[in-house]
Amino acid sequence: MTDDTRRIELSYVNAYLVTAGDGYVLIDTGVPRQWDRLEGELQSAGCLPGRLKLAIITHGDVDHTGNAAVLQHRYGVKIAMNQADVGMVTIGPAAGRRARHPVGRLLLWVGNTLSGKVERFQPDVLLEDGQDLASYGLAARVLHTPGHTRGSIVVLTDDGRLFAGDTLTNRRRPGRGPFSDSEEDLQKSLARLKKATVRVVYPGHGDPFPGDALASIA
Repeated sequence: MTDDTRRIELSYVNAYLVTAGDGYVLIDTGVPRQWDRLEGELQSAGCLPGRLKLAIITHGDVDHTGNAAVLQHRYGVKIAMNQADVGMVTIGPAAGRRARHPVGRLLLWVGNTLSGKVERFQPDVLLEDGQDLASYGLAARVLHTPGHTRGSIVVLTDDGRLFAGDTLTNRRRPGRGPFSDSEEDLQKSLARLKKATVRVVYPGHGDPFPGDALASIA
């Protein structure tokens, strides 16, 4: 972990607080039952109130969006995500997603169950593929990486930090997410990331890992 990146462990999912000029950008918000921990971490970093420029949602699953509505309503934080996943936070989880093994099926069931207990919200900013984040003080760009969900995105900084959401995980070893909306899209997204210049990967689940481990992910 670098001085510019703070990992916030919220139960079984990570959020990341990234220094962005004179403020911060938050990547993902965790599950709702972890709000007190998230708020405490953000306050201790000095970014609430007033210095949290943006909260980026990597995809619409509830364990990543669970505290977005509270941040938006209580602190006026702008929430950003890709258009393709907006329905997941305004209506509910997408149908037709497939898990590759029993653990994935369990996680999918848990997410669908929790989704009904989370406050809905409308994002303030819609992020597109290739979008530059310099206007928020972050030297980085957004990459649209559909597969896990239709609107999955990652954030790649100019210095090679990749904030991967659930496109990549590291529960036992570096790998791809345990279930997908489209296996074909996910494989294309993984191929694209393997061509990028990545120094370290910050996954939505598990510990950060070196970028060169991308080459071994099937």
